[in-house]
Parts: sequence; structure tokens; C-alpha cells
Amino acid sequence: MPMPLGKLILFTSVMASGGSALIYYLIQKTFSRASYYQLALEQLHSHPKALEALGTPLNIHYLELTDKYNFVDIADAQLKIPVSGSKSAGYLYVSSSRDAPFNSVFWITFGFYQVAPSGGLLRAQGWSADSCV
Repeated sequence: MPMPLGKLILFTSVMASGGSALIYYLIQKTFSRASYYQLALEQLHSHPKALEALGTPLNIHYLELTDKYNFVDIADAQLKIPVSGSKSAGYLYVSSSRDAPFNSVFWITFGFYQVAPSGGLLRAQGWSADSCV
């Protein structure tokens, strides 16, 4: 016996919503495993001024994939990683570029900005760093 149209539409929409949420989650996990993402977090954890501004423990939140700042291609990557601590919250801005598309050596520039009470961004005590990996 065929399924009524209303149940079919409900079942299809639930499956599509769940599938979309799963794909969104898997894309975020893929970004968080990338070397430029991991190196940026290592730099953040080892920088005393940024840790002082945020407070410990640090919480790393998932990327907002709909943010226009987040961009990745074969040679370049720009990420805006949301982070928070016991004192404040902010964004870790990461800009990474490789000399050649398949070269494992790349430059990463980091900068941490706190979220101001007004909603704007404040640079965390002039902190930024460059790394060649």
C-alpha cells in the first residue's frame, strides 16, 4: 500500500534536513583537521598575551561556514576561528599560503581579535605572528 503524500513529504524533509546537518558537520570537521587550522591553534595556545586576554581554559568553536571571510583553495586559506575563554571571546584570524600548490611549506599569519561589548573587534594587545612551516 502506498504511503500518503503528507507522510512522504514529512519523511523526505526530515531526511533532507538531517542529511544537510550531517554534511555541514563533516565539512567543519574536515577544516578542523587541516594543518593550517591545527598550527594556528598551536600558536594561540603558546602565546601568553592571547591567553591572558582570553583566559583559560580555551574553547575552540566550529567555523561558521557561511562567513564570507572563510576561504580555502589549493594554495591559500583564510579562516576566522571563533574562540572563547573564561575572560572573553574573539576570533583567531588565519591567513595561510603555500609557495606551490602541492608544496608542504607554507606561511601562516595569525591575529587574535576580541569581541568588544559594542559588537566590534578589538585587537588583543597588538598580538599577531608569522610562521613558516
